[in-house]
Amino acid sequence: MIYKQQQRTSFQEADSKYPSYLKSFDLSPVYKTYWKFACERQSIYFNRLNKKERPWTEDSVLSVHKFTNTYRAADRVSQYLIKNVIYRDDLPNSAEEIFFRIMLFKLFNKIETWELLEQSFGLISYKNYSFDAYDEVLKKAMERKARIYSAAYIIPPARAFGFDKKHQNHLQLLQKMMSDNLVGKLAKTNKMKQAFELIKGYPTMGDFLAYQFVTDINYSELTDFSEMEFVVPGPGARDGLRKCFKDKKNFNEQELIQLMANHQEEEFSRLGLSFKSLWGRPLQLIDCQNLFCEVDKYSRVAHPDVMGISGRTRIKQKYNYTGELEQPWFPPKWNINEKIAQSLTLHPYK
Repeated sequence: MIYKQQQRTSFQEADSKYPSYLKSFDLSPVYKTYWKFACERQSIYFNRLNKKERPWTEDSVLSVHKFTNTYRAADRVSQYLIKNVIYRDDLPNSAEEIFFRIMLFKLFNKIETWELLEQSFGLISYKNYSFDAYDEVLKKAMERKARIYSAAYIIPPARAFGFDKKHQNHLQLLQKMMSDNLVGKLAKTNKMKQAFELIKGYPTMGDFLAYQFVTDINYSELTDFSEMEFVVPGPGARDGLRKCFKDKKNFNEQELIQLMANHQEEEFSRLGLSFKSLWGRPLQLIDCQNLFCEVDKYSRVAHPDVMGISGRTRIKQKYNYTGELEQPWFPPKWNINEKIAQSLTLHPYK
């Protein structure tokens, strides 16, 4: 196991040479684990892409339990959204149609549900959309005991629309967004927070969910926000923040996440860690937010004496091998896809 149980000593006692931006904090051992976890999880990702034989890590926690990737956009569902939902040459690519596809996919956030709808209706299009037809397909799937929603995060039922079934309310929510021309309003915003506020104004769209959705929309060409301008911590990230920072001083949670993103290169270097970025793209605020959530889970085993807000003490999901990773592909505006193709062809990840 890489991350051995540490003695009960303060971060400052264990690391006498810490930089000025950390001096005011009382940090737990989980803070250092945050950076080690980011490196090791990214190393596993590249080992899989390189088709290296297992084990991909010597870390017993990462070997046994399921964790998301260091970069959110590299996760399986995000990759599917980018490659199979947003950027499709065989589908209508007006702003309205792209927005419809993104929100239809994300309201369920489950690949199997999207593929079920494609199998039922052919090419997904708002122009040919019918509430009754989509409702019928999803009801029949539920009658077969199929799960139509992802367990990644809970999307509450939009009861404001008055239907009995959760999926019916979400289809109505989607229709409401379309009839309001939400995509047109989003296109006029120049700040991610403004777009976030627009999405948050709809039923069930709380802070965390609205932030996740605006991030997914921003993978497309509909908006072009920097992922470094705005962040919203979810419940898991708040747990991770509590475990890393015993005392936040006068910093709020968003500022702490910004601190991590701003000083990532310095911290990897200071701690003697070799971090492989996403082909030159550093960790963004959304990635640092996600890492706090994953480190919260990881530390339940690695640092059981450090408690968060929720008090959870075990990791529920075990890792199950799902096959080799496909070549990743990211939003073209990030300008890294050519680097990926070259690295795979010429010298994979050396």
